Amino acid sequence: MERFPHVPREAVLKEDLLRTGIAFDESALSDNLDGDVKPKSYFIFSFDQKPLAELGEAARRRPPEEIALTGGPYGLRRTIVSVRVNPGSPYRIDLADDGSLRLGLEGRPIADVGLPPMPEYYRHTLANGKTVMETAPTIQWGYLIYLTVLRLCQYFGAKEECGFCDINHNWRQHKREGRPYTGVKPVADVLEALALIDRYDADRVSKAYTLTGGSVTSTVAGLAEADFYGRYAQAIEERFPGRWIGKVVAQALPRADVQRYKDYGITIYHPNYEVWDKRLFELISPGKQRYVGREEWHRRVLDAAEVFGPRFVIPNFVAGVEMAKPFGFATIDEAIASTTEGLDFFMSHGVTPRFTTWCPEPTTPLGRDNPDGAPLEYHIRLLQAYREALARHGLRPPPGYGVAGAGNAVFSVSSFMDTLDPEEVPVEEAVPS
Repeated sequence: MERFPHVPREAVLKEDLLRTGIAFDESALSDNLDGDVKPKSYFIFSFDQKPLAELGEAARRRPPEEIALTGGPYGLRRTIVSVRVNPGSPYRIDLADDGSLRLGLEGRPIADVGLPPMPEYYRHTLANGKTVMETAPTIQWGYLIYLTVLRLCQYFGAKEECGFCDINHNWRQHKREGRPYTGVKPVADVLEALALIDRYDADRVSKAYTLTGGSVTSTVAGLAEADFYGRYAQAIEERFPGRWIGKVVAQALPRADVQRYKDYGITIYHPNYEVWDKRLFELISPGKQRYVGREEWHRRVLDAAEVFGPRFVIPNFVAGVEMAKPFGFATIDEAIASTTEGLDFFMSHGVTPRFTTWCPEPTTPLGRDNPDGAPLEYHIRLLQAYREALARHGLRPPPGYGVAGAGNAVFSVSSFMDTLDPEEVPVEEAVPS
């Protein structure tokens, strides 16, 4: 915080929590769906730094989905942080003497902790007994409905799976522990869950939905990727026209497929390319290299910008994997320079990328070899580089993420939104209906 005074303190702490994880006293765990705290839904990846089998009570009584940090010795503005469990983390949430929850660092109080309330729609089940939390969980303090409609990825095995991704393992561990974790979610279940959210979300906190899941290299239910995910979008938009901002996270597909997403009613397209450097892309994302290729991936991103409009194509970096051993850059300077080159490439075309802060999940090759993730300095300098790149290209914060700015941001898996200045006009007003 002292070295980077122009980066909000809230963002510094948030990045450290995301890369390091949090330990939980039993007093800070939820009572699953029987309590007053919204539990962690494991909406796509584990985002934990130990397997479920090693989380102890945190596996039986789930931790909260997210936490809200305020106050403390740094006078923090409200900061929403996605929960990544790590029993060995120096950060721990427990009860203070007055009965409130606090975040401590090696025993030193850092911040007051607020937990997300159980939403009313989580208390209602589908006709078949499935839960809304399993079918259509909400994250970002209720802003985003996360529809992982395919829980497995067809990039499979060491020669295809992305080196940082545990989507396939996460499915296996949930099934092994006997948890409900549907591989392919029926369209009817998704619509029924959304109807419950629409009915009981009286304050209209939910503003967007994301359709996502594993990459499809052949077919699922007889459908190629664009039509598999597109059928959900089509059904949602027909049933709930204009209720939510529709987003899809998928591979970089040919222009005709991307046009179908647009025609189905999707507003924002996330063709995530994960890491910029050519050598690292080929090593870290071998399936993407094999089935599409780096240069073709980039061409398709730019083609998509012509379909959706550049502002509504938002590819993702997994921030930190650039420095992962044994392949990554040896210095922070090299890593920042590489990612900044990628930012400039896309932003020069009006495309605004975003970040997910890398969580070194232990069942992935990069997580196994890099349990401490990337250095905090890297993450803070990357936030600076992102802000400077936006200014350099005259771009605004990407749409579909709520209001920017420390104390406002709800995007919980990176602090890039916490670092930006809030806009005078709410971002959602710029999203076409």
